[in-house]
Amino acid sequence: MHPNPIFHDAEQAENTAFARERGFGVLAVTAAAAPDEPPLMSHVPFLLSSDGGIADLHLVRSNPIARALSSPKAARLAVSGPDGYVSPDWYGIPDQVPTWNYTAVHLTGVLELRPQEELRELLDRQSAFFEAKLAPKPAWSTGKMDAAALDRMMRMIVPVRMRITAIAGTRKLSQNKSEEARLGAAAGITSGSGSELAELARLMQVWPANR
Repeated sequence: MHPNPIFHDAEQAENTAFARERGFGVLAVTAAAAPDEPPLMSHVPFLLSSDGGIADLHLVRSNPIARALSSPKAARLAVSGPDGYVSPDWYGIPDQVPTWNYTAVHLTGVLELRPQEELRELLDRQSAFFEAKLAPKPAWSTGKMDAAALDRMMRMIVPVRMRITAIAGTRKLSQNKSEEARLGAAAGITSGSGSELAELARLMQVWPANR
């Protein structure tokens, strides 16, 4: 998380809701004993419980993280939102420097393998959650698959659960600038470099509304 506390203005419930709605992040685990070995990382969809205490996901059985879970491991799940480059020219004030605005939530906790018997129910919950966002399209479900094909697929993946001990969020939206400078940056950022720039600009524009 960004070290400046001014960017940690969201309530815990807001951070939890953001991560739950996003449902996709980068899972990081330090499993190696050697200090020069990098952490294991994987991009994963997940389901976050309503209280933010549990994230359920699945991994390909050959994933190095899955292989490392012979015992529970400390882990972090980084969930990213809109982000974009901010040019100093957009502030309309002198002596500024470039920066990058973004939103993100980190889920920290302990990662563990779950019994294989839980996999089908997890897959059904995951598909139901994401398929609901596609309504009115009829929802896909595992019931549409040939039983033998589904069984083959399920043998290749494992259910995993993260018991979450901390949730922290960063919303870096130029809150440390004057309103005029912040809105100037919001107007410029939509033509810049990054992802979901229209949403990032909107967040920068409405930032003080619920603070």
